[in-house]
Amino acid sequence: MEGQVSEERILCALEDIPDGNSKGFPAAPGGFMGLFAVRRGRQVWVYVNSCPHIGVPLDPVPDRFLDAKKQHVLCSTHGARFRVEDGFCTTGPCYGESLEAVPHRIDEEDRILVPADAGL
Repeated sequence: MEGQVSEERILCALEDIPDGNSKGFPAAPGGFMGLFAVRRGRQVWVYVNSCPHIGVPLDPVPDRFLDAKKQHVLCSTHGARFRVEDGFCTTGPCYGESLEAVPHRIDEEDRILVPADAGL
Protein backbone atom coordinates (compact mmCIF):
# COMPACT_ATOMS: atom_id res chain seq x y z
CA MET A 1 0.00 0.00 0.00
CA GLU A 2 1.42 3.40 -0.94
CA GLY A 3 2.76 5.39 1.99
CA GLN A 4 2.82 2.36 4.26
CA VAL A 5 6.17 1.74 5.97
CA SER A 6 7.02 -1.89 6.61
CA GLU A 7 8.65 -2.85 9.86
CA GLU A 8 12.39 -3.38 9.77
CA ARG A 9 14.93 -5.08 11.94
CA ILE A 10 18.51 -4.03 12.48
CA LEU A 11 21.06 -6.63 11.46
CA CYS A 12 24.11 -4.75 12.72
CA ALA A 13 26.18 -1.63 12.28
CA LEU A 14 28.11 -1.44 9.02
CA GLU A 15 31.37 -1.39 11.00
CA ASP A 16 30.45 -4.75 12.59
CA ILE A 17 31.30 -6.43 9.28
CA PRO A 18 34.99 -5.95 8.46
CA ASP A 19 35.46 -4.58 4.95
CA GLY A 20 35.73 -7.47 2.47
CA ASN A 21 34.19 -9.99 4.88
CA SER A 22 30.86 -11.53 5.76
CA LYS A 23 28.69 -12.00 8.83
CA GLY A 24 25.79 -14.29 9.64
CA PHE A 25 22.62 -13.45 11.54
CA PRO A 26 20.05 -15.66 13.26
CA ALA A 27 16.53 -16.05 11.96
CA ALA A 28 13.99 -13.39 12.85
CA PRO A 29 11.76 -14.23 15.82
CA GLY A 30 9.37 -16.89 14.58
CA GLY A 31 11.48 -17.48 11.48
CA PHE A 32 13.58 -20.42 10.46
CA MET A 33 16.08 -19.04 7.96
CA GLY A 34 19.12 -17.05 9.04
CA LEU A 35 20.63 -14.32 6.89
CA PHE A 36 24.14 -13.24 6.00
CA ALA A 37 25.70 -10.08 4.65
CA VAL A 38 28.84 -9.41 2.66
CA ARG A 39 30.50 -6.01 2.81
CA ARG A 40 32.79 -4.28 0.33
CA GLY A 41 33.37 -0.70 1.38
CA ARG A 42 29.96 0.88 1.84
CA GLN A 43 28.28 -1.70 -0.38
CA VAL A 44 26.46 -4.55 1.32
CA TRP A 45 24.66 -7.58 -0.07
CA VAL A 46 22.26 -9.56 2.11
CA TYR A 47 21.06 -13.10 1.38
CA VAL A 48 19.11 -15.89 3.04
CA ASN A 49 21.58 -18.42 4.49
CA SER A 50 20.37 -21.36 2.42
CA CYS A 51 21.96 -23.10 -0.56
CA PRO A 52 19.46 -23.38 -3.44
CA HIS A 53 20.66 -26.94 -4.08
CA ILE A 54 19.28 -28.61 -0.94
CA GLY A 55 18.55 -25.78 1.49
CA VAL A 56 21.46 -26.29 3.88
CA PRO A 57 23.16 -23.32 5.57
CA LEU A 58 26.17 -22.11 3.59
CA ASP A 59 28.64 -21.45 6.41
CA PRO A 60 30.81 -24.21 7.88
CA VAL A 61 31.61 -22.04 10.91
CA PRO A 62 29.96 -18.80 12.02
CA ASP A 63 30.55 -15.82 9.71
CA ARG A 64 32.56 -17.78 7.12
CA PHE A 65 30.60 -17.43 3.89
CA LEU A 66 33.37 -16.47 1.49
CA ASP A 67 36.02 -18.54 -0.27
CA ALA A 68 39.69 -18.22 0.70
CA LYS A 69 40.23 -15.31 -1.71
CA LYS A 70 37.03 -13.61 -0.45
CA GLN A 71 35.80 -13.32 -4.03
CA HIS A 72 32.76 -15.64 -3.95
CA VAL A 73 30.17 -16.92 -1.52
CA LEU A 74 30.89 -20.61 -0.97
CA CYS A 75 28.55 -23.43 0.07
CA SER A 76 30.42 -25.55 2.59
CA THR A 77 28.41 -28.68 1.76
CA HIS A 78 29.00 -29.08 -1.98
CA GLY A 79 31.45 -26.31 -2.87
CA ALA A 80 29.05 -24.28 -5.00
CA ARG A 81 30.30 -20.75 -5.66
CA PHE A 82 28.05 -17.71 -5.92
CA ARG A 83 28.81 -14.19 -7.11
CA VAL A 84 28.68 -11.72 -4.23
CA GLU A 85 27.01 -9.03 -6.34
CA ASP A 86 23.90 -11.00 -7.34
CA GLY A 87 24.05 -14.44 -5.67
CA PHE A 88 24.23 -16.26 -9.02
CA CYS A 89 25.78 -19.75 -8.82
CA THR A 90 28.74 -19.99 -11.18
CA THR A 91 29.97 -23.50 -10.26
CA GLY A 92 28.59 -26.48 -8.38
CA PRO A 93 25.46 -28.62 -8.31
CA CYS A 94 23.11 -25.62 -8.37
CA TYR A 95 24.81 -23.93 -11.36
CA GLY A 96 22.50 -21.28 -12.82
CA GLU A 97 20.40 -20.88 -9.68
CA SER A 98 20.75 -17.98 -7.25
CA LEU A 99 20.80 -17.24 -3.56
CA GLU A 100 17.69 -15.50 -2.24
CA ALA A 101 18.52 -11.80 -2.02
CA VAL A 102 17.07 -9.80 0.86
CA PRO A 103 16.10 -6.14 0.43
CA HIS A 104 18.05 -3.94 2.79
CA ARG A 105 19.25 -0.43 3.39
CA ILE A 106 21.91 1.40 5.34
CA ASP A 107 20.35 4.12 7.46
CA GLU A 108 21.74 7.49 8.55
CA GLU A 109 23.38 5.84 11.57
CA ASP A 110 25.23 3.33 9.33
CA ARG A 111 23.06 0.42 10.46
CA ILE A 112 22.03 -2.35 8.06
CA LEU A 113 18.26 -2.85 8.12
CA VAL A 114 16.12 -5.56 6.52
CA PRO A 115 12.36 -6.18 6.48
CA ALA A 116 11.21 -7.65 9.79
CA ASP A 117 9.89 -10.73 7.99
CA ALA A 118 13.12 -11.49 6.05
CA GLY A 119 13.93 -15.19 6.33
CA LEU A 120 10.42 -16.27 7.35
